[in-house]
Amino acid sequence: MDKQNAQMNAPHPGTNLPAGYPPQYPPAAFQGHPGYLGHQAAYPGTQAGYSGPQPGYSVPPPGYSGAGPVGFPVQHQPVYNQPGGPAVVPWMPAPPVLPNCPPGLEYLSQIDQILIHQQIEILEVLTSFETNNKYEIKNSLGQRIYFATEDTDCCTRNCLGSSRPFTLRILDNMGREVITLERPLRCVSCCCPCCLQEIEIQAPPGVPVGYVIQNWHPCLPKFTVQNERREDVLKITGPCLVCSCCADIDFEIKSLDEENVVGKISKQWTGLVREAFTDADNFGIQFPLDLDVKMKAVMLGACFLIDFMFFERSGNREQRAGVW
Repeated sequence: MDKQNAQMNAPHPGTNLPAGYPPQYPPAAFQGHPGYLGHQAAYPGTQAGYSGPQPGYSVPPPGYSGAGPVGFPVQHQPVYNQPGGPAVVPWMPAPPVLPNCPPGLEYLSQIDQILIHQQIEILEVLTSFETNNKYEIKNSLGQRIYFATEDTDCCTRNCLGSSRPFTLRILDNMGREVITLERPLRCVSCCCPCCLQEIEIQAPPGVPVGYVIQNWHPCLPKFTVQNERREDVLKITGPCLVCSCCADIDFEIKSLDEENVVGKISKQWTGLVREAFTDADNFGIQFPLDLDVKMKAVMLGACFLIDFMFFERSGNREQRAGVW
């Protein structure tokens, strides 16, 4: 009996509780939401749905590592903010595997809206030295879906500015490249209609799923969205003057006959200070929920092409106000 009382009155190891107090347990905020089992139990390795390309899709070319660029911080989902710690953007929960869906595009099957937030580069703001663009891609709830980073050399960025060719790599929550955007060097003026802008969308990398081609027009920004067989699927039309103060700028996504509007790509107004001193833009993309996931990925490519063509500034040069 005396031995049991001594054990009960002894201080609990690893705590500051006085003798006689029962051990305390962490509050519910530290235990995760109901059903959360921790990383080891709930996520024992590779996420389901990323075992490889689905039937009907080609294997990526040799040499493709799929691990993302060097230095990319691999993150696992879910992520929860801890009290007293820095705010962490949660990742969208992994969706189930879908048949005939390129690996990594399952996220797009569940959403009809995408938010794209370009990160502010301090070096670029202070020195006007053009750096590789980086973007967070989120759903309407603010959960991160992908992270996009530009892969362009220093000379190309600073000599060619917003008209530069680029490779944009879009990574999932495991840091694996699931979408690649390739923009070749093209003419930037409608005075030369034979060599206008275009971008190729690959998912997985090395396997084209669609293209966005600029159409010649003397006044309006116009684009055609094509599938992997270069068949026309949708049209995109922008305003005559691609500039606005205190308002969003909309590029409408239309049917092939341009009679019906099925969605839009919006350059969102981010405030006077950010608009004046940075080229870090925010975009929103809306499309039908039942749109093919490959076409949703192509809409991402269209958004980045529009960003570089009309809203990317290099050094002290202002953004373009239209197709000229």
